[in-house]
Amino acid sequence: MTEGLFILTIIFVAYVVYVAVNEHKATAKSKEPKAKPEAPKVAVVQPVPEVAPKKDKPTTIKPAIIKKTTPAATVQEIVKKGLRDPKTGDVATFYSNYRFTKRWIKDALVSEGLLDKVYKNNELDAATEAAIKEALVKLEAMDKYRA
Repeated sequence: MTEGLFILTIIFVAYVVYVAVNEHKATAKSKEPKAKPEAPKVAVVQPVPEVAPKKDKPTTIKPAIIKKTTPAATVQEIVKKGLRDPKTGDVATFYSNYRFTKRWIKDALVSEGLLDKVYKNNELDAATEAAIKEALVKLEAMDKYRA
């Protein structure tokens, strides 16, 4: 008996909430202020007095002289800072942090003899990081890897 009463109470509460929410939505739409049509604004037109040309001097309008200038073509070499993979041509511009350096750069450091091995992240310390940075500077100087 109590379970039946509990179920009916839950259904009644759900119905009351449903009606209240729908009523709130309906009143919110009807209470919106309607935009009043504004009266069209009438612009005041002032007459512009016409200026009569003087008859003393003949009026001739000279066309403006337009100087044609062509911008001088400047040849600028765009120097990309980065390392280029000689095998694929891939250019890496961000390699200052060894942990996020691309694999081919790590392999190139080892193959050129600048580092002993490819270091794992847990093997990095201050001395190793300094040696890696020096090796990267030397690798940048090589023509083979220059971008």
